[in-house]
Amino acid sequence: MRFLERFGLDRPEIRAWAWYDWANSAFFTTIIAAVFPIYFAQVAAADLDPATAAFRFSAATTIALTLVAVMSPILGALADYAPIKKRLLGLFMIVGVTATAAMYVIQRGDWALALTLFMLGNIGVTGSQVFYDSLLPHLAGQHELDRVSTAGFALGYLGGGVLLAINLAWIQMPHAFGLPDAGVAVRLSFLSVAVWWLIFSIPLFRRVPEPAVSVVRGANESFGQTLRAALRMLRQTLGELRTFRHAFLMLLAFLVYNDGIGTTIRMASLYATQIGIGSSHLILALLIVQFVGVPFSFIFGRLAQRIGAKQAIFLSLAVYVCITMLGYFMTTAWHFYVLATLVGTVQGGSQALSRSLFASMIPKYKSSEFFGFFGVFEKFAGIFGPGIFALAIALLGSARAAILSVVLFFVVGAALLSLVDVEAGERAAREAEAARAA
Repeated sequence: MRFLERFGLDRPEIRAWAWYDWANSAFFTTIIAAVFPIYFAQVAAADLDPATAAFRFSAATTIALTLVAVMSPILGALADYAPIKKRLLGLFMIVGVTATAAMYVIQRGDWALALTLFMLGNIGVTGSQVFYDSLLPHLAGQHELDRVSTAGFALGYLGGGVLLAINLAWIQMPHAFGLPDAGVAVRLSFLSVAVWWLIFSIPLFRRVPEPAVSVVRGANESFGQTLRAALRMLRQTLGELRTFRHAFLMLLAFLVYNDGIGTTIRMASLYATQIGIGSSHLILALLIVQFVGVPFSFIFGRLAQRIGAKQAIFLSLAVYVCITMLGYFMTTAWHFYVLATLVGTVQGGSQALSRSLFASMIPKYKSSEFFGFFGVFEKFAGIFGPGIFALAIALLGSARAAILSVVLFFVVGAALLSLVDVEAGERAAREAEAARAA
């Protein structure tokens, strides 16, 4: 138990919460990053022009992320007004699991079905993440937030990496597993993600308590009345952002430097392909990121205890600047493996500590609303970053030159983060909670 305590996993409800990272990370690795995009291009959209297929895939991703970004604050306000965080998490999870399982039926030419299911899966996984994150400040004490958040990310890396490795083994050696061909193996991997996601979500629903709400509701209040009251709370929270100035500054800093992180993740494969690195190397590099990320997520949790989450994030951003600079000189697959290893050392830590640092500066009774805003900023980082990178390619003439533009995200994000007074932010959140309880 002392061992689990060191990593922030000593209580059963916290372990149950962290298992959801293990559960849904399979969607990010197999569906978003590695297997589904290739299957879409080579099978579902095989009858389309490659440029058209790429455009439609990108557009579907953008639409899904935008829908979640718009819905997140509204649903967050609803979850803070009524005790339904776990119910809404479950609703989005079922949407995502069902859509992912249905991907098994996708065949050649089914590009419209594939994109519809991909959008629903993205909405499910990112929507559920809002309510999953909002449970964190209710489960972990102030001194535990960093360790618990990084432990969740570490389990996510491990879970996503394990299932991706299994899926790739099926695809590379289908006959060894009794499968007729690689096509069936790919479609079976989609189904396995749905089953994995569903099964490993069960501990959260069994062991994690639904946080109580501090709002007194009428016994016969209709859903319409509840929704209107939640929207009034949301408007009130928007007006109160000045009260939680440092949490808002954290959001702005996160938007900018997470743009850089997201661009690095999403554009790495494109950049590597353009300089002649094959797909097998790209997938191996992804596995490297997953498995290197496991110990280093835990390490960043321990590091944050020593130097603080804010300083640990600064360190991760400095490493990202080095990664970007080295990426400019990358020419071989071995260079790509080195960069993947470096990304694995900081990716989980930077994102997990951003989550826990933000959680420390918001009042618990509005955790879903604030993590709804956190989700908005996170999703728009996924939209803006690649667009700016594409513009840099157009202006500079090559992806190699454009890669240096990503440094600006980390530098500006770090500058904004330097303005965040963590102690003042934590004090404002605790004062708001005390005033609410009085």
